Amino acid sequence: MATVKVKFRPSSVGGKEGAVYYQVIHNRTVRQVKTRWRLLGDEWDGAASAVVHGRGGSAARRDYVESAIEGVRWDLRRLRIIVARCDGRPGGYTADDVVAEFARGGAGPSLLQFMQAVISRLRRLGRMRTAETYSSALSSFMKFSGGRDVPLDDVDGDLAELYESWMRSAGLCPNTVSFYMRILRAVYNRAVVKGLTAQRHPFARVYTGVDKTVKRALPLAAVRRLKQLDLAGRPALDFARDMFMFSFYTRGMSFVDMAFLRKTDVACGTLVYRRRKTGQALTVKWEKCMADIAAKYGGRAPGPYLLPIITRPGSDARRQYRNTMNSVNKALKLVAAAAGIEARLTMYCARHAWASIARSKNIPLAVISEGMGHDSEKTTRIYLASLDTSVVDRANSKIIRSL
Repeated sequence: MATVKVKFRPSSVGGKEGAVYYQVIHNRTVRQVKTRWRLLGDEWDGAASAVVHGRGGSAARRDYVESAIEGVRWDLRRLRIIVARCDGRPGGYTADDVVAEFARGGAGPSLLQFMQAVISRLRRLGRMRTAETYSSALSSFMKFSGGRDVPLDDVDGDLAELYESWMRSAGLCPNTVSFYMRILRAVYNRAVVKGLTAQRHPFARVYTGVDKTVKRALPLAAVRRLKQLDLAGRPALDFARDMFMFSFYTRGMSFVDMAFLRKTDVACGTLVYRRRKTGQALTVKWEKCMADIAAKYGGRAPGPYLLPIITRPGSDARRQYRNTMNSVNKALKLVAAAAGIEARLTMYCARHAWASIARSKNIPLAVISEGMGHDSEKTTRIYLASLDTSVVDRANSKIIRSL
């Protein structure tokens, strides 16, 4: 099996940029692959063999280094996919074969390079969740292409249909297929706007719609059983149930928003927070049931955060939130079994439960914003933004009292 390493050759002139290159080693043969990345000495971590941000530097330089970090990461991924594919071939291969296949990605603007740039920009803008979904879409496409890059001029309807067929044969559901297709279409259209390729409408014949999914809402009786469940001696399940109930009490607050709630967000009987997904500011009346949960875990919530989801401030907060969410969702399966709930229980169910129960209470659709029951969350936001928050608070109080 070939070995792939990233290397840095510093400049012989002090203060000048050196070159990043890749080293492919197979059967004691070493080959080098040049890259376009040029770095200063403090932008390379020799111990980790990685591109890093240097000391200081302009915003443009930081953007360049961020692009280099992303570009190197994806190049290494491509090379490793190529090596894995070569390992599966009968008859063996050489280091030159790996280098040649990598070079066949094309000399012009490519989908991989452009999408890397888009992902880097999203991260710089703080749109981490969107950057993650774009990275997932790119990973999926790279698996489909076997690690081969594709020139933007080669992205056509035939390629899109082949990718759609590959995803369906891999067992992906229609909404996942559509989700990845819409991301690639958005990236492609952005490249068209920048003049990097001509508009050929390659996604016109593939599915980019949204199938209606089975609602994940729970009836009021099931939510009541969750609330009343005795989980003494089972702290992990108790915590998962409390996080679910906190989301329900706060009108279906998403787990990421719960994770980043700060103690200062609660003041004068009101919780005010901004949705990380949309940037929309929401105001929620601070009910006793919410305060009880916050107080119960107050000792486990260090630093500025209200709930013990991000427990190591200063570390990778997003990774902590995702790890905790995965743990909570796993625990909720056991909670559901203990409460006699057959439906697959996740944190997301709290949002649908609040919406469906609100509708069953004859609360006007404009108040609950059908969005939590609407097909379009944009419509939901429009409804919620146009309402006096006291109307929504009264609706929420009515639901909580019914428990």
